[in-house]
This record gives sequence, structure tokens and C-alpha cells, in this order.
Amino acid sequence: MTARAADRARYDRATAQLDAPVAIVDLDAFDANADDLVRRAGGKPIRVASKSVRCRALLERVLAREGFAGIMSFTLAESLWLARSGFDDVLLAYPSADRAGYAELAADPKLAAAVTVMVDDPAQLDLIDAARAGGGEVVRVCLELDTALKQLGGRVRIGARRSPLHSPAQVAEVARAVARRPGFQLVGIMAYEGHVAGVGDAVAGRPLRSRAVRLMQAAARRELAERRAAVVRAVREVVPDLEFVNGGGTGSVQHTAAEDAVTEIAAGSGLYVPRLFDNYTSFRGRPAALFALPVVRRPGVGVVTVLGGGYPASGAPGADRLPVPYLPEGLRYDPQEGAGEVQTPLLGPVADDLLIGDKVWFRHAKAGELCERFDTLHLVEGDAVTATVPTYRGEGHTFL
Repeated sequence: MTARAADRARYDRATAQLDAPVAIVDLDAFDANADDLVRRAGGKPIRVASKSVRCRALLERVLAREGFAGIMSFTLAESLWLARSGFDDVLLAYPSADRAGYAELAADPKLAAAVTVMVDDPAQLDLIDAARAGGGEVVRVCLELDTALKQLGGRVRIGARRSPLHSPAQVAEVARAVARRPGFQLVGIMAYEGHVAGVGDAVAGRPLRSRAVRLMQAAARRELAERRAAVVRAVREVVPDLEFVNGGGTGSVQHTAAEDAVTEIAAGSGLYVPRLFDNYTSFRGRPAALFALPVVRRPGVGVVTVLGGGYPASGAPGADRLPVPYLPEGLRYDPQEGAGEVQTPLLGPVADDLLIGDKVWFRHAKAGELCERFDTLHLVEGDAVTATVPTYRGEGHTFL
């Protein structure tokens, strides 16, 4: 029996009394992935990206482990909810226009101490001030650095379009704007190198593309390490007691951790290891988050139909954004139908071994987005479900 076949047997036994659709997290794999992230971080603390987890119980579990500290959140409403729930170090990774949220933040000492907001433009400070509604608490601020690799005088750009702050001078200028503005405290710098941390460099069947990605990422790491260090020096001239410099992501943990200027690493997807993280040479994780759909039809030889399945991930549309049929091995989508909203046909000789009611296990393309489809996660240890915990959705929250 292969390792994957053994996993299928375990998951089927663990969920035998549960009707599909159902989602699980294999805690043995989750914990092993957490250990690997800590190893790769080389002693620097890992701030957990909540959008890649979206389950309070699992955030609590990983933050109880040595090597993890703090949360990187994705909306202000989520940040305030987490802070009210007892998480005392929440860095909002994206600028917000949530005026009601800012009013709440500025009026509550506990929330103001726990939450740090993201800024890359003085106009965002204006919005926060206009939203205070009389709240006088100091708002903690982090500046985001644009990590994109620019070549040929800026005519070629590789990297996500995030912050407009690219040079040390630009970041220092906004740092001065924050420092001289009453009611704000600059405490950190963040830089997410998505073109390094979030792009696989070993795509199956694409050797030339994979080599090009590796060359690009090596050049991007060198350029960013030098520029990030210069940015930190420039900002420390304005704010000598800067608390943190955050960088990285699951795919670049060890490379970002090697930079002296970086004090902490961000990671989250590496806990669940979705399908998009199969294409990396820098690490190998264990799939920990899966969902199962039930076989409801057998339309013919080599075909079964499962209920649901149309759970595409965000990003540029493409086949790599779809969940992948994982267990049993050997199933594939019908290219004429793909993953359907209500039903999904699956092809392959192994389909003939599946009976009505059997489970087919899938891996989502991304990590936390799976939790927008399920109210609960069943936590599996060995071949048993040992706990069932709510996702954000299960607690009544869909923050985006």
C-alpha cells in the first residue's frame, strides 16, 4: 500500500460516520509542517498568516508552539475580532478603508495596543483621523515596502502590485509623515516577496519555465535583500526603536530569514500545504487540509460524479486554481466540464472501483480559502476524528 493509499484508508475510517461534503485537517501533518517552518526560519519568530488558516482553534494551536509569535491578518474587522478574542499581537497586512473599524480601534485601549495597521500613503492616515469619531488612542502603524523586481529602468516589473513605496527614500518620507503626526506610532516594516515566496520553481512538465523562475527568484532575492536593508537603515534614522521588520512567506522562509535586516517571518499556507505548494524545490510539506465529496452517480465506465466541487481559488484564472482530486489516486476532471458548482464528473480507471456514497478526497489550490466553503474542520489524529472546530465561516464571519 502506498503512503497516499494509507492516508486515504485513515481518512475514510476517521470520517466513516460523517456525511460528505466534509473537510478535515490532519493534525500529524499540520504539526510536522509547523516544525518544518520553524526549522527553516532558523530561530526567527514566525508570524502566522491568518488568511491561510481561517480557524481560531488552529491559530491557537500553532501559536502555542515554540517559534511562532503573532498573527498577520487580512481585514481590519478580522483584526479587531481576533484582538477581542485574546490574540494580543495582530498585524493587519493590507490597508483598510473600514471607517467604523478605525473608530472602534481608536476608542479602545486594548484593541489599539493589540492591532497594528498597514499604511503606504499619507492619505490613509487622513482617512484614519477622519474616522476616529473622538477616539484618542494612538494607532500603531506598519509601512509596506514594494518588493517587485524592476529591470530595464522600470519597464520590466516582476512582482505583485501592492505598495507604491519602492525606494528607501520613499519609505523614509512616509515614515517621517507618520512620526510627526499626533495619534500614530510607527512600529514596523513589512515586505512580502510574493514572486519568490508564492511562485513554484519546479512545475511538472515545464523544465524551461521552472529554470527561468529559479533564475528570476535568485536575482529578486539578491536585489531585495540589499534594498530592504537600505530601507530599514533609512527608517531607523527616523524611528530608532522600530519594533519589527517582517518579510517572507512559506516559499521563501529560509532565504528571508537569512537577511540580517529581517526580524520575523510571515507564513501560513505551509501549515495546510495546498496544491500550489507542490511545485517548490525549497521545501516539501505534507498535505494537511483536505475535503471530501461523495460519489452520487456512476454515468459509465471510467466515470463517477461527485456532489459539488466548484471551489476555485483566487488569482489569475487557470487550471491550477482548481482543487485537485487527490485520493484515490488516478482521478482527473473531464476537460469539457471541470469542477462544477453542484456536481463534478471525474474520469479514470480507478472510478470503476468507487461505489455510490464513497468519498473522493481533494486538495484546494490555496490554503485558507477552503474554509470559506465549510463551517467546520474535523481534526484527525491517526485514524480518528479527535475534535471538530469551527472555521471563521462557522463562527458567522466572512470577512471578505
